Parts: sequence; structure tokens; C-alpha cells
Amino acid sequence: MAPEDIFQAPVCCSARYKLAFLSFFGFFVLYALRVNLSVALVEMVDSNTTAANNRTSKECAEHPSLLKVPHNQTGKRYAWDAETQGWILGAFFYGYIITQIPGGYFASKMGGKLLLGYGILGTALFTLLTPIAADLGAVPLIVLRALEGLGEGVTFPAMHAMWSSWAPPLERSKLLSISYAGAQLGTVISLPLSGIICYYMNWTYVFYFFGILGIFWFILWIWRVSDTPETHKTISSHEKDYITSSLKSQLSSQKSVPWIPILKSLPLWAIVVAHFSYNWTFYTLLTLLPTYMKEILRFNVQENGFLSALPYFGCWLCMILSGQTADSLRAKWKFSTVCVRKSFTLAGMIGPAVFLVAAGFIGCDYSLAVAFLTISTTLGGLCSSGFSINHLDIAPSYAGILLGITNTFATIPGMVGPVIAKSLTPNDTISEWQTVFYIAAAINVFGAIFFTLFSKGDVQTWAVSDYHGHRN
Repeated sequence: MAPEDIFQAPVCCSARYKLAFLSFFGFFVLYALRVNLSVALVEMVDSNTTAANNRTSKECAEHPSLLKVPHNQTGKRYAWDAETQGWILGAFFYGYIITQIPGGYFASKMGGKLLLGYGILGTALFTLLTPIAADLGAVPLIVLRALEGLGEGVTFPAMHAMWSSWAPPLERSKLLSISYAGAQLGTVISLPLSGIICYYMNWTYVFYFFGILGIFWFILWIWRVSDTPETHKTISSHEKDYITSSLKSQLSSQKSVPWIPILKSLPLWAIVVAHFSYNWTFYTLLTLLPTYMKEILRFNVQENGFLSALPYFGCWLCMILSGQTADSLRAKWKFSTVCVRKSFTLAGMIGPAVFLVAAGFIGCDYSLAVAFLTISTTLGGLCSSGFSINHLDIAPSYAGILLGITNTFATIPGMVGPVIAKSLTPNDTISEWQTVFYIAAAINVFGAIFFTLFSKGDVQTWAVSDYHGHRN
């Protein structure tokens, strides 16, 4: 029976949407724990070190501040040069890349609930230790951030593995866009909130606040969530039947993972290239946007936090809306899955490239710079209904493993992108930042074209033991 023929279980108070909103909160916490250092680091570094390195550009006029409240400067400062700062920001990804594929594998074997839960709990506990590590020196802080990356590395593959059992095919875009949009809102809230905490208190409280929030989420997650509809204690029998029936023809019964067919699958490599390309822009901006706002556009730490968050607020809105639109196109307008995935990926990667290049051209125009960067990142949210969930289309049974593979490659930009960007901007001039934006835009365009040429929207033969040509 095709998913379209099954009477849909109600959305209101459903177990699958409760999972979506709890995981939304989880990814909110996850990204808050990841990005708070980007703002706090501006306050952790001794301004005399920055001045000695002559990094602040004088091309743009000092931005007039409306704030008259004195800036609390009781937090300790450290004499870390630009290269050290680059290593501190990039260290997270050295841990993150290691646990991607193991995370997907173990999630497919034992379920994603505990893996995701303990991954975020571990990151929260390490975050609470950040002020102590910073006091011990740059190397202990770099090690701690790498350990945080190890914890976070299992989270996306674990969530994908859970959705392979929970998301009916025609609700995939909706459910996953809600779930992963938490990451964008976590960025939106944590960047300005970190700025406010740094301004009125001091930078240490940034790590205490978000670390405690992570522990609170973990308790909720363990209490309310189950790995599959079959093991959920309060799910209605109607909803359970709806979910399991819609996925019946898409899941594999074989116990072993078909590693060779997976690695030879061109549609998987299409996702790899798109994921790598998208993340080059995403991670470069995520880690260096506060620096760009301070050194080029010369906003203070509090304004910096709000304006650095604005692009991610747009991305969050776009993710939610694109999920609704994508599933509507498939269910009501009968668009094929592959058509929807390619269209959303093209728009979500070419659009950002155009506005990223434009942002490099407008120089010191503060409002236009913020507007173009916001539009660029907002349009990137369309990819949440494009390549980002294509793993579930081509191999639902192995979605966690596939995401582990693609996210391993897609983590490389997080490791090298900021380091390359820092090396390309030794004097923090507009022309140097233009080069950073041009490289990111070119990589984005290449990824969009490759995905459009080689991606698929149907379950691959190697992904089901009893494959019979089912198209969703």
C-alpha cells in the first residue's frame, strides 16, 4: 500500500510531532553550545594583543554606538594571537569529524535516543568546564573543544536514524525541517544572548548558562522520547499503524550494512558534494561573522551578537516554511521527490552564492552588508528540504550511516574553512574578505550543479532486501 493511500494520523498531540519539537529543542541547545564561543572569544582575547597585531581595519568608520551602559570587563583576558584563535574555533571540528560514521552505525544498531541524549549531555558538561580550561591555557581549551566535538558528532546521524523509523515519507520534509530548524534558532538566540551576557556580566557566564540548559534538556529527552513507534508508551494505535505502514516497503530487513554498495552509490556522493559545499559557506560565516562584524563593520560586542544572529533567524524561518512547501508539492501537486530535492538544493545554494558575492562588493555600507548576508543565509535554509534529507529518500534503513558519511566530509570545511579565511585576511581589509566570500560562493555553485546532475529521489536497490521499485 502506498503512503498516499493510508489515512493520515492527526498532527495535533501526535507522538511524531512531539518528537519533532523535543528534538528541535535539542538542536537548539546543540548549536547554542557550539557557537557561543564565537562571541565570547571576542571578549576573552586581550585587546592589547589584537592591537599589537593591528588586525582591526580602518577602512570603515567607527560605528556609532547607542549604548550608554558601561561594559562589564571583569572577565579574564588572554594573550592569544589570531592563529591561536583560529585553532580554538576550529578545534571543535577535529572531534566532530571522528564520531560521524560510528554515530550513524551505532544508531542503526541500538537506536538514536541514548546516543543523541548522551552526546548533548557530554557537550553540556564540557561547556561548563570551558572557563577552567581557558585559565589553564590555549592547549587545554583546544582539547576541551575537540572533546565537545566528539559528543556533538553523533547527534545528527542519531537523529536521522530515529527519523527513519518515525517519519512517514510524505511528512519527511515537515518533520525534519522542524527538528533541525532548532539548530538555526539556537544560533539566533545564543549569539545575541552571549553578547548581552558578555556585556553586562562577563564571558564565563555564557558557558555556565548554556551548559545548565543542556542538562535540563537531557532530562526531558530521556523522560519523554522512544526510539521507535513500537516502543513508545503513549502513542495511539492509529498513529503507530500509520507510521509503520507508510514505511513498510522502504525499510530493509537485512542485518548487515551493505558498505560496498553504499560507497559505490553515485546519489550518495551527490549528497556528499552538496553537503561539503554548503557547509563551507555555513561554517565560515558561523565562526567568523562576529569577527567580520567587529573588525570590518566595527560593531561592539552587544550589537555584534544581534546582527550576527540576524542571518540565522532568516534561515530558521526559511527552513520551517520550506518543509511545509516541499511536502505540499509532493503530496498535493504530485511533484516527484527528486524534482523537489533538486529544486530546493539549487535555490538554496545558488541564491546564497549570489548575495555572498554582493556582500563583498558593498564595502562599508553597514545596512546593505547585514541585509545581503542575511538574505544569503536565509536562502540557504531551502536546503533543509533539499540534499539535507535526501539520505532518507534513497536509503531510509541506513539514513544515519549515510548522514555520518556525508557529514564526515561536510565537517572538513569547519576545520579548514575558518583557518583559510583567517590566513586570507591578515589585515582585515574589505578586499581580503571579498576573496573569502568569492571562494565560498564558487564552492556553493559547484555543489549545487553536481547534486542536480547526479542525485536521486527513490529508494536504491541496495537499501532494501526485497526491493520492488517503490517510488515515494
